Amino acid sequence: MSNPDSYYQRSEVSNSDLTELKNILHPRMQFGDKEAAFRFGSLVDALITEPARVDYYHLTVDDEQYTEDEFRHAQFMLNSLRNEARKDKFLFSVLGYADTQRFMVNQAQQFTYCDFPFRLNTRCKWDWWLPMLGFGGDLKTTFAESQKQFEEAVDFFDWDRSRAWYMDIAGSNRDFIYAISKKNGKVFKKFITRDDEVYRRGREKYEELAFQYWCLGINN
Repeated sequence: MSNPDSYYQRSEVSNSDLTELKNILHPRMQFGDKEAAFRFGSLVDALITEPARVDYYHLTVDDEQYTEDEFRHAQFMLNSLRNEARKDKFLFSVLGYADTQRFMVNQAQQFTYCDFPFRLNTRCKWDWWLPMLGFGGDLKTTFAESQKQFEEAVDFFDWDRSRAWYMDIAGSNRDFIYAISKKNGKVFKKFITRDDEVYRRGREKYEELAFQYWCLGINN
């Protein structure tokens, strides 16, 4: 998918880079069409966080063409999130006041793995960043149909790793995920604080991968 955003041409290590390395080192069976899921997720992300990129008349995001059914489904999910915001004051504030698609870079970020110190240049790009509160969060689309399935997805898809990675790049103590079900439109949420179980699990995951990345000298 074409994307004019120069963020994706930057050389610092991102969470997506760690995911690619994990897929190489620890391959596992892929379920469903990963490319199609990413493509549809990009449409939902654009509708919610970057509406200026969306051409409703031609059914495109930038130069990526979508079908009427895809747009209809994505709009249904957007409406579900807006409806949730009517009873969720925090989400209402996020949708109304957060900076969207804001990226951050840390040069020579300090890491430790098994008491061994090392440094990497790192980057991340927030779906939502709340400058007045000093933390942000992530938007996800999911096949989960219940809160329990969503909680399982946080671990299975390493969303905990991405949140810990983002928190440590920003130096923030809080984080959150809002996920919209592709199946039934339900909105699930997860609030994360530094040193809670989700953060610790995610940090443990990223520290191992970051060390392997450093050992390979990919961005040194």
